[in-house]
Amino acid sequence: MQNQLVELLSMVSSGCMTDEDVQRVAAEATAAYADPQAFLQTNPDINYDDTYPIPLGEWVVVGSLPDTVLFQADSYQELFQQIVDSFGPSVSFVLKPKQLAKTEPLSALKRIQTQLSALYPEKKGYVLVEFSEPLDDELQAVLVYSCDVPRVMALAVEVGIYAAPAYESLLAAREAAGD
Repeated sequence: MQNQLVELLSMVSSGCMTDEDVQRVAAEATAAYADPQAFLQTNPDINYDDTYPIPLGEWVVVGSLPDTVLFQADSYQELFQQIVDSFGPSVSFVLKPKQLAKTEPLSALKRIQTQLSALYPEKKGYVLVEFSEPLDDELQAVLVYSCDVPRVMALAVEVGIYAAPAYESLLAAREAAGD
């Protein structure tokens, strides 16, 4: 599992985490998945209990991702602002977060995805991917290079962490509900 976690973390962090950090988080998460009680005993500072809706190993992965990698928000406007901030002032965005203020979720996601697809053409842009189970926020996502999405989805299944392209996921949910 550790090798899959290293590969998954490397892909979702898109260079925002050092190789050493990726290796460390993967090792810690693997230990947490293998023996949660032993991991908690050797790491008493970890704030986790069995009422959380995700396993301890997944919690270690999610909790170790920096805020330039894991975006958590209660609105698409706030989520997109975090994404914009993560790129810094050197990257200009046509879409502005305030333009999403009164937009319904599917339209907001489509606009965000269109903007992200235009970035970093060498990798065919980014895809906003829902990642794990949000604990405190409505939305939780990472950015993945478009060319890496199939592998990230496969790795997520292998390690048991929920991941899905955000726009396609919401679109499918709407169609299934008949909206």
